[in-house]
Amino acid sequence: MGAALPACAQSRGDLAVLDAREALRKHDRARLEADRAIALAERHPLAPWVEYWELGNRLSEVRVDEVEAFYTRWRGSYVEDRLRNDWLLELGHRRDWAAFARDYPRFRMNDDREVTCYALLTQHQAGKDVRDAALTTWGAQRDVDEGCTLLASTLYDAKVIGAPEAWRVARIAAEHGRPRVAKFAAGLVSPAAAGDTADIFDNPARYLTRKASALSRTSAELATLALMRMAANDADAAAGRLAERWERLLPPDLAALAWAIVGKQAAYKLAPEGLSYSQRGWALAKSRGLTPDWSDDTYAWQVRAALRAEADPSRWPFVLQAIDAMSEAERRDPAWIYWKARALQATAGDDVYGVAQRSAAGGLLGGIAGQMHFYGKLASEEMGWAIELPARPAPLTEIERGDALNHPGLTRALQLIALGLRNEGVREWNFSVRGMDDRQLLAAAQLACEREVWDRCINTSERTREQIDIEQRFPMPFRGDVVARAREAGIDPAYVYGLIRQESRFVADARSSVGASGLMQIMPNTAKWTAKKLGISFTPDMLTDRDANLRLGTGYLKLVLDSFEGSQAMAAAAYNAGPSRPRRWRDGPLLETAIWAENIPFNETRDYVKRVLSNATYYATLLSGQPPSLRARLGQRIGPPRDPALTAEQKELP
Repeated sequence: MGAALPACAQSRGDLAVLDAREALRKHDRARLEADRAIALAERHPLAPWVEYWELGNRLSEVRVDEVEAFYTRWRGSYVEDRLRNDWLLELGHRRDWAAFARDYPRFRMNDDREVTCYALLTQHQAGKDVRDAALTTWGAQRDVDEGCTLLASTLYDAKVIGAPEAWRVARIAAEHGRPRVAKFAAGLVSPAAAGDTADIFDNPARYLTRKASALSRTSAELATLALMRMAANDADAAAGRLAERWERLLPPDLAALAWAIVGKQAAYKLAPEGLSYSQRGWALAKSRGLTPDWSDDTYAWQVRAALRAEADPSRWPFVLQAIDAMSEAERRDPAWIYWKARALQATAGDDVYGVAQRSAAGGLLGGIAGQMHFYGKLASEEMGWAIELPARPAPLTEIERGDALNHPGLTRALQLIALGLRNEGVREWNFSVRGMDDRQLLAAAQLACEREVWDRCINTSERTREQIDIEQRFPMPFRGDVVARAREAGIDPAYVYGLIRQESRFVADARSSVGASGLMQIMPNTAKWTAKKLGISFTPDMLTDRDANLRLGTGYLKLVLDSFEGSQAMAAAAYNAGPSRPRRWRDGPLLETAIWAENIPFNETRDYVKRVLSNATYYATLLSGQPPSLRARLGQRIGPPRDPALTAEQKELP
């Protein structure tokens, strides 16, 4: 066995588990077999994992009976279903459709897109109509994989889908920057189209200049892909090409789509032309009697562009138009419920129709008010309702606590995490809490809290629907240290707690893929710069020391807050995405903070800012006992800095 294993591994079985994980990384078959034998002989709770690693290491060679024996030994466990996922992919690769069809109904997680594509293929072979499901699954592909490409090519050859469907997938892929998916979809129509698509992704402007035409539907589709990709690099240049030539040459549906994508890309870059470009696409579609069939992401950016255009009288009607065009599922997003309500209020007249609009707006706001997210709080305050904390549920009984303590999956998860195998432990835990009711979830979350596995505590508590333990869902580990360091830095402890909850979930040894460390996820260079600003000597081990991490993190956060005039929204965005980005994002019109936050171009940062502010609202109440208010935390409207001297200070921030 390898040396230098963690000190937390106390037993022979623990050592075998850790050694097996390392052997899997090195594809060392002999070590895996030996570790499997030890773990089984020791009856170690994590023996299923060791056997899973050993079997998975040679999955391309195993027989069906070996897999079935594994299923039987570890029935109901996470590794049983994890192996089934792997095995279904292997069966698809082998084209063993009979074995696949037998095993697939037992796949409990059923969360692998490629497996779904293989399953749809077997259903097609059995004579079922899978067209709509196949298009949905294939169209959501982020990159090509064997299962979904096999499904698509089979259905195309069988004429279940045709060129229109292939081009739609290619357009979605072009919109989202997925070259391999776009190339494959275009290649279904013709091999030459696949080559042209590759050229388009390589240099769309050159393709438009040298090769593009609209003499056939295929050539028009390719020209549209080129305009879409050009817009991703330079929306104004793509708009110029459209206005000068391609709007006239392209079929109306493609010309309208091209304008919509140009508008989306301009809106994504927060350019004021985003709204006018989008409106031009709608106008073209309507003039030809077409009903736009664009992506939900396109409609979302149309809404955001309109929200930014506060001086444009067409702003709120366009918000309504874009939201109403979204899919039913997208319209249920609390963001669009809230902004639709605001649009209805803003466009309501004094007549009977206006009364109906205001009533509809109240119904929309009332439907999400009180929900525990950013827009739920905004809706409550828009209605004039106080944000109330949920009533605390009845204490857990000894039986409920005992059931969680003795749950085999939760036990394995905690042991994996204790051994340093956090990724495996998190997956085991998440599988184990599937299907639990609120009381079981509260008990599982409490077990994690007591073991100080704070990320599982929070994530599990967030799954409850009716019974909500607010102190469990928003725990305050290290309260004395966090409050002391926040006050020492001169910032709101609730804001610090809200940020840590989102950054690290209070996992003190958390380390991101880019090197951020500790509770406050500080990058080494940022920590070194902050230490110098604070007048303290920096050593790398400060990143992993809890108190030092808090001191550096709160010190940096205070400097960021000061440079952004105290705006908690902009400071949170800077903490997540770096200060230079929100510096650019604040240019333009003066916006209410909720509109500014909704227009953050990065999905992760947009979600982060809203969550940090929402978290901080609850923490403020838990710390002070005062009624929560998100609006008060949003503060003043956001726009260019009022004090030009701040610009120079901001540029210094790492």
